[in-house]
Amino acid sequence: MLAVVATGALMLPALTIPLVALGPDSIADVAEQVVDAVVGISTSPRVQSRNNAQERPPSTDNDELFRDFFDRRGRQGRNNQGSEASTRLVNSLGSGFIIDAQGIVVTNNSVIADAGEITIILNGGSTIKAELIGADKKLDLALLKINTDRKLKVVKFGDSDKLRSGEWVIAIGNPFGFGGSVTAGIISAQHRDINSGPYDNYLQTDAALNPGNAGGPLFNLEGEVIGIITAITSPSGGSVGIGFAVPSNTALPTIDQLKQFGATRRGWLGVSMQDVTDEVAETLGMKPARGALVVGVDEKGPAKPAGIEPGDVIVKFDGKEIKQMRDLPRAVAETPAGKQVIVLIIRKGKEETKTVTIGRLDD
Repeated sequence: MLAVVATGALMLPALTIPLVALGPDSIADVAEQVVDAVVGISTSPRVQSRNNAQERPPSTDNDELFRDFFDRRGRQGRNNQGSEASTRLVNSLGSGFIIDAQGIVVTNNSVIADAGEITIILNGGSTIKAELIGADKKLDLALLKINTDRKLKVVKFGDSDKLRSGEWVIAIGNPFGFGGSVTAGIISAQHRDINSGPYDNYLQTDAALNPGNAGGPLFNLEGEVIGIITAITSPSGGSVGIGFAVPSNTALPTIDQLKQFGATRRGWLGVSMQDVTDEVAETLGMKPARGALVVGVDEKGPAKPAGIEPGDVIVKFDGKEIKQMRDLPRAVAETPAGKQVIVLIIRKGKEETKTVTIGRLDD
């Protein structure tokens, strides 16, 4: 029995390890520090609809409550509008965060797209009308402006390139309209491509994210915004532990352009490209496979006069390594139009450098 007791005593420290791993003590401190800078966003777009029998979901045919609701709404539309066509207001709920004491708010473009009216809901419930400064569909970002005499809490951006998988992060937002909701998790992965656009470079997190979190911030434990929540993967529509955020370092150039110009001013190289497979690399005498294979050059683009040709493999752009094809569009997009950059290519197994004057991408 003494041996059993001694063995149990030796095991006690091991049993405490999972309890420590539940999370850092600083989560509550960070949340308290930044929560007032996180806002809810409500929009009232005008949507044309037709009140007819097709508007009733098939699953509600035998449900007296829903049948009565759809019948009454149909009658009301016909009586008030004089026809079955009507205009209804639809409220969309999302999240955002304040980055400037003058009232600059960052959110997703999808949260405010086609909005007739945008309302910011501050932590505590007070509301302020907002104006759209500019939006970018490719990164799903938007910049808003609110005018108020009250002192606003602001947050700053951190360096997303310093993140490591496994680091703790905190999400604060407005899921299902419950403002100021705090969840925590870790960075599950980086540089995720979810096939949503040409600049996919998402952070993946297992912090609980739900509808309404879109546009909200993802914080590190220093209270810095290192991501902007933009998507979840879920068969049910709720959190299953797979959420995505635009890294702060990817978002910042676009945010600066929206703030300065009200629109994006991305760089343009004027090439079409594809991945360099192992087979292509072997044919070109490259080891290992890397870079972006140029398969077409725009006759009016900046690459043409610089001497870049189909068959070239771009392995470095303006000092940035191009490890795979999708690295190049991001690097070009972040380059100001008019800047001269050095492009390192591999042509017939040999390295060459080309100087390109970057153009401006026409959205």
